Amino acid sequence: MTAAAHPRLPEVFDALVVGGGINGVGVARDLAGRGLSVLLCEQHDLASHTSSASSKLIHGGLRYLEHYEFRLVAKALAEREVLLKSAPHLMRSLRFVMPLDERMRPAWLIRAGLFLYDHLAKREWLPGTERLKLRQHPTGAPLQARLKTGFAYSDGWVDDARLVVACAQDAVARGATVLTRTACVDARREADLGWQLRLRHVSGNEFMVRARALVNAAGPWAAQFLAEHVKQGGVPERRNLRLVKGSHIVVPQCFTHDHAYIFQNPDGRILFAIPYEGRFTLIGTTDVEHRGPIGHVRISEDEIAYLCAQASRYFTQPVTPGDVLWTYAGVRPLLDDEHGNPAEVTRDYRLELEAPEGAAPLLNLWGGKLTTFRRLAEDAADLLAPRLGNSRGAWTRGALLPGGDLSTWIGLPQQPDADFERFVAALTAQHPGHPPPLLRRWAHAYGSAIATLLAAPLGNEIAPGVFEAELAYLRDHEWARTGEDVLWRRSKLGLHLSEAERARVAAWFS
Repeated sequence: MTAAAHPRLPEVFDALVVGGGINGVGVARDLAGRGLSVLLCEQHDLASHTSSASSKLIHGGLRYLEHYEFRLVAKALAEREVLLKSAPHLMRSLRFVMPLDERMRPAWLIRAGLFLYDHLAKREWLPGTERLKLRQHPTGAPLQARLKTGFAYSDGWVDDARLVVACAQDAVARGATVLTRTACVDARREADLGWQLRLRHVSGNEFMVRARALVNAAGPWAAQFLAEHVKQGGVPERRNLRLVKGSHIVVPQCFTHDHAYIFQNPDGRILFAIPYEGRFTLIGTTDVEHRGPIGHVRISEDEIAYLCAQASRYFTQPVTPGDVLWTYAGVRPLLDDEHGNPAEVTRDYRLELEAPEGAAPLLNLWGGKLTTFRRLAEDAADLLAPRLGNSRGAWTRGALLPGGDLSTWIGLPQQPDADFERFVAALTAQHPGHPPPLLRRWAHAYGSAIATLLAAPLGNEIAPGVFEAELAYLRDHEWARTGEDVLWRRSKLGLHLSEAERARVAAWFS
């Protein structure tokens, strides 16, 4: 297929979206839902970089209030319940506890910040802030005795990589085409033909497509893609990105209750300690300037030591580097607002539409955070769709993601967290032949799409709790091609399996 048209693709698309992270799939989904023909290409696997390396939170960003980012916080807070309702299997509410340490911030400042956090956006069902006496509350048990008082507030948890896949699935269901392991290596704006685009599959095969518009959603690679692969008339304004590495560690369970912690550090940063995968605690994150190759990001020994030391300032049982079972790191593509401290760089986004008179549009997406991906996609589609002659309005605010409609199992939805538990109960009652832990894991991963899995024979058990039926589903419906795709992005089964068991999953794909 070198330098020829792909035999299965249309001759011209309305839009080509470059990048299979959360913002790219969000824009592809929104545009497709408005009736536009969309092709999305991703050079690696979906969510293989920044979008699977987050703190797994749907949150307003409490600490951004100190930097006067009221608009960003309000926008993110308004999105929490919208997102939680759209996919109750992938997201859930989460209570956070902030122990009061007067050496970091005074109580009045914490109370003021949490008051704003409760009131900057409407809450329908998430509970508000409460003051805790930690010595009398279950969340105080793992903490050092010096910590007497804390504050609890609400945010949300999300399976970030699966959220990306769900958005991609929804885009395809609405008519989009998604090509993974396919890079856009050349984009030329032609006077009468729109964008002429050369795509290269990981196999080395190349093919040409045309599009009326180009969306640069390449995340950390956005500036590099624009500079190295996009040829167009004129010299557009180039946005500088601040590449900031955020790293996390996973350790054995530090506590058994279902709340998370937010700890204040002496350097002004905060640290999350979050219940993770049943038997673990997720601790992060760092903010470190990244200057190496974008695609090869690793946590440093200094970062591991930092995360362990800061967590140990609060937990009775110290966290040591020897406790670390798994780490991950990602590069956040932040707008360069000239802050010296990486932790203070804005997490907001900016959209730049380059559409010279009579020329095919180019939309560049800069910055952003996981929580605001739907708003970013909506704003992007509002900008681009009219340039393509499309007048359909925004539609995603009340839309469910694939797997999110549980009504067949539970009737009318009520409250997302309770709805999910009713769903699990219905599954367990109707499928007594399946192990309850497997049904719960599948329910979290696939929501109502579990019906497809349940309709097929389980097949061989490739690893404990991992059956051929699920691997085939992930291959055929979720673009999984390798053991890594399954074990560390479509799931976190890699944490629960031995090296030999992980190898068997990888071998099934190869």
